[in-house]
Amino acid sequence: MAITNVFTPASAANKVIGFWQSVGVPARGASLYEALHTGLPFEVYGNLAKVSGIEKSELASATVIASATLQRRAKAGKFNRDESDRLYRFAEVYKSALDLFEGEGVDATRWLRNPVRGLGNKRPIDMLSTSAETEAVLNLIGRLEHGVFA
Repeated sequence: MAITNVFTPASAANKVIGFWQSVGVPARGASLYEALHTGLPFEVYGNLAKVSGIEKSELASATVIASATLQRRAKAGKFNRDESDRLYRFAEVYKSALDLFEGEGVDATRWLRNPVRGLGNKRPIDMLSTSAETEAVLNLIGRLEHGVFA
């Protein structure tokens, strides 16, 4: 008798934790807050680029981190609080887009890179530098997931 892969809330939780582990960021709670306050490890930047399929230069642009700053952070081994927060916002949006496209990373990345009517024909990846814009992207993803197009 073959065992089939059944989607359960526990497996959904494992997928979420798996994503966050792959990028090197705590999934939620006190450990996430502390990591953001003390600064995410520099490796998170490379992990996010790899997982998302976004070039490092495009990720730096989306998270508003200058190349000279990246060089300093590479030497220091971690980002500051504000940079960590912007990297987390990117990860949160990418994870939400990934969920929207049912785990299809190529589709999620394509969606982030193309103008979206629900965002005033702006590219979602260009709307991650502020928390208000990031919230707008996340709200749109939530509406799309629930079939609310207006």
